[in-house]
Amino acid sequence: MVVKANFSTSKGESEKNWAQVLAVFISGLAGISNGLLFSWPSPYLVKITQDKVNYDITEEAGSYFNIIHPLSLICACPFFAKLIDIIGRKRTMLLIVIPQIASWLLSGFAKSVYVFYAARVCAGLADGCIFAVLPAYIGEVANPSVRGKWGNIIPTSMYLGEFLITIIGSYFDVKTASFICLPLPILFLILFSLMPESPYYYIIKGREENAKQSLRFLKRINNIDDIYQQLKCDVERQIAESGTWCDLFKIKSNRKALVAGLFLRFTQQLSGFSVFLTFTQLIFQKSGGNISHETSSIVYLGFCIALNLIAMIFIVPRFNRLTCFVSSTALCGITMLILAIYLYVDECLHVDVSSFNWIPLTMMVLYQIFASYGIAVIPTLMLSELYSASVKSKAMTLLSMSFGAGIFIASSLFYQLNINFGFYSPFFFFFACCGVSTAASYYIIPETRGKTLEEIQVMLKAI
Repeated sequence: MVVKANFSTSKGESEKNWAQVLAVFISGLAGISNGLLFSWPSPYLVKITQDKVNYDITEEAGSYFNIIHPLSLICACPFFAKLIDIIGRKRTMLLIVIPQIASWLLSGFAKSVYVFYAARVCAGLADGCIFAVLPAYIGEVANPSVRGKWGNIIPTSMYLGEFLITIIGSYFDVKTASFICLPLPILFLILFSLMPESPYYYIIKGREENAKQSLRFLKRINNIDDIYQQLKCDVERQIAESGTWCDLFKIKSNRKALVAGLFLRFTQQLSGFSVFLTFTQLIFQKSGGNISHETSSIVYLGFCIALNLIAMIFIVPRFNRLTCFVSSTALCGITMLILAIYLYVDECLHVDVSSFNWIPLTMMVLYQIFASYGIAVIPTLMLSELYSASVKSKAMTLLSMSFGAGIFIASSLFYQLNINFGFYSPFFFFFACCGVSTAASYYIIPETRGKTLEEIQVMLKAI
C-alpha cells in the first residue's frame, strides 16, 4: 500500500493540503527573481548598448549576456545537486539569494561590460540552484493532488518575473531597476526559512523526529505514525538500491526516467520556448506589426502568466501528462509553421504582407496558449516525479545541465540560422523539432498523473 492524499488516521484526522500549497507558493518567489534575471537582457541589452554616456559597450560585447547565463547554469548544477544530499533541500534553496542579490548589485553599479558579465554569471548560478533543487523539494513535500495542480509553479513564477522586468524596463534605467528588484530575494529568504525541510531528507539522514515534525506541518495532522512508517519504508527501499552514476544508466527504471527527462528538457528548449522569452522584443521588432514591440512583449508575457495559471489550476490536473504534452507540441509546431511561412513570404518573396501583419503577435500568443499546458509546464512538473531517492541528486544534476545546454543550443541556433539563412529559418527549425517530438513522445514519456513517488518507481520497474 502507498500513501495517498487525504489519508485518514486512526483518530479520524484527515490530511489538509494548504500547508503544502503554501510551501510551493513561497518557493515560487525564488522563481520570480530568477524570471527577472533570466529576461533582464530583453529590455536592457538595447538600452545599455545605445547609452554611450554611462556605458561604452558594443552590441557584439552585449550579445554575450545571453550566452554566459546558460554556461554558468551548467557549471553550477553539479554543485547544487550535490548539496541537496549534504545540507538538505531547504538550506540549498536558501543559498539562491546569494547569487540573486549579487547579480542585482553588480548590474546596479556596473559601468564595464565585465561587471555585467559577472552579473550574468551570478544569474546563471541562481538558475542552476532553482532547477537542481526546487523540483526535488516540491516532489517530496507535496501530495500527488497538490503536485499535479501546483507543481508547475516554477515556469509560472518565472513568467511573472519576465513580465515584470518587461514593464520595469519600459520605465526605469538599469540601476533603478536593480534596486527595485533587490528586495524580492530578501523576502524569499525570510519566508522560506519558515517552511519545513523535506521529510525525505530527514528520513535519509535518520532524523526520525524531524521527519515527523515536517510531516505534521505539511499534513496538518498530529497522529502521523502510519504515514511516517509507510514513507520510511518507501524511502528506505529506494535508498537501499545502488545509487552510483553507473546505476543511473544501467538500471532500467533509472535509464527510462533519465531518457524521458532529457527528452522533455531538450524538446522544451528546441521547440523555441526559451528563445521566445529571451528574444521577445527582438522577435516582435523584426516581425513587424501594428503594435510596438514593447507593447507586444507586455501583451505576450501577460498572456503567459494568465494562461499558465489557467493550465496549472484547470487543465494539467484533469488530463494525462502525455496527452497534454503531445497535443501541446503538435499545436505549437503548427503555429511555428504559420509564422515561418509569413516571415519567408515577407523576407524572400517580397510580397506585401501589410494586411497580415497581425500574424506574428497572434501566432506567438497562440503558441503560448498551446505551450501553457504542455511544453511550458510538463517537463518541470515531471522532473519532480520520475527519480528514485537513491539517484535523484545525480539525475537532477544531468537534467539541470541539459536545461542550460538546451538554452545555449537554442539561442545559438536562433542567432546562426537568422544570420546565415534569414529570420524565417529558426521558426522552420522549431516546427521540425515539434513534429519529431510529437511522434517520439508516445514511446518515451511515462504517465505519472495521480501517482505517488513510490507508485511511479514501481511503474518504471514494471516497464
